[in-house]
Amino acid sequence: MGFLHKHLLHLFVLLHVILLLSCQAKSLDAEENLLQGLNSYRASLNLSTLTEKSNADCLADEVANQFKNQPCSNTTGADTVPGTEPQFPNYPDLLAKCHLNITDTRDGVVMPVCIPNLAPSLVLTNYTESQYSQYLNDSTYIGAGIGSEGDWMVVVLSTNTTGGSFSTDNAAGLVSIVGLTQNLIPLLGFFLFLMS
Repeated sequence: MGFLHKHLLHLFVLLHVILLLSCQAKSLDAEENLLQGLNSYRASLNLSTLTEKSNADCLADEVANQFKNQPCSNTTGADTVPGTEPQFPNYPDLLAKCHLNITDTRDGVVMPVCIPNLAPSLVLTNYTESQYSQYLNDSTYIGAGIGSEGDWMVVVLSTNTTGGSFSTDNAAGLVSIVGLTQNLIPLLGFFLFLMS
């Protein structure tokens, strides 16, 4: 009985991992397609392509997560009237999760859009044919991070300036390593327990 229980538990964990990875793969495909589309758009304007920035990716994911349960409307995303965008009181916390400092992100831009089912052609046009196009048309922006959650896609643009580089905040990195270690030790113990 214990043998069967142990193998069923392993199968259960494996199925959850597969399901989790398949959902992430779908999201990553949409994000990769958008970056490719944005770079094609910029190439048509004789601008350099946007390079993927992992810290900007992290911030885009965190911002998208903030929008997760918010429905699409004509006051969200690219349809928002400039100056009325949602403010996140926990923005410093989002930066800290991504090992970023406010001084290294102030020249960047965060651009959320909400598209039901994230239809690829609609997502792209919500960036290239909206108020966001002014940023995409600007050669100042050289890097991008893209995150998605539900019907929300978020693009974060970075610059090559100190104020928009999205470079890692070393103090936040140290805190995260300590936090990661504290979370991994119990997880390792759990897996060792399962294996015994």
